[in-house]
Amino acid sequence: MHRNRLAPLEIHHAKRLPPSHTKREGESLAGFTILELLITIAILATLATLVFTYVFPALQKARDARRKFELSNIGRFVVSSCYVPSAGSGTYDFADLASELKSKYPQYANYMASLPKDPSLGTETETYYKYVVAVASSTKKCALYANLENKQEEVTIPNLDSPTAGGGVGVLAASSTGWNGSNRYYQFSN
Repeated sequence: MHRNRLAPLEIHHAKRLPPSHTKREGESLAGFTILELLITIAILATLATLVFTYVFPALQKARDARRKFELSNIGRFVVSSCYVPSAGSGTYDFADLASELKSKYPQYANYMASLPKDPSLGTETETYYKYVVAVASSTKKCALYANLENKQEEVTIPNLDSPTAGGGVGVLAASSTGWNGSNRYYQFSN
C-alpha cells in the first residue's frame, strides 16, 4: 500500500521530453552548450590573434624582400645605363618605361615578358615600381624605387627623405607615407 501512494507522485514529477528529443539507449542529445560555444570562440580568437601577430608581419617582410630583389635585378639593367625616356626627365611607372624599352629594343622583350610589379598593388598597367630620372647638362642621375610595407625596416640611407635620383642603393625614411602604408622606400640608384 505504501508503494501505491508513491508511484503516482514519481510519475507526476518526472520530466518528459517531447518524442523528437527522447534519448535512446546508447545515444546522447545533439547540440552544444553555451560553455562549449564560448570555449570554441575563445580558441578561434586566440588563433586569429596569433595570425595577426606573427603571420602578417612575416608576409609583409616577404613582400618587401621580393620588392628589393626585383628592383635590384631591374636596376642593374635600367639604372646602370641610366636610361632616359623619350619624354625626358621625370618620374615614371615601370610599366610605361618597360613598354618604351620593348619598342625601342625588341631584343629585350623576352627578358621583360613577365613584368615585375609590386606584390600588393601592382598590375600590368601600373606596377607601383617607380623610375625617376634627372638630366642636367652632361650628367644623368636615375633611381628605381618602391614603397615598402614594413614600417620598422632599417634605414640604410639616412641622409635622404624621399627617393632621389643619384641617391644610392638602400632603404630611406620619407617624410610622408607611400602607397603601401609606410614611410620606408627601397631605391636602386646610380
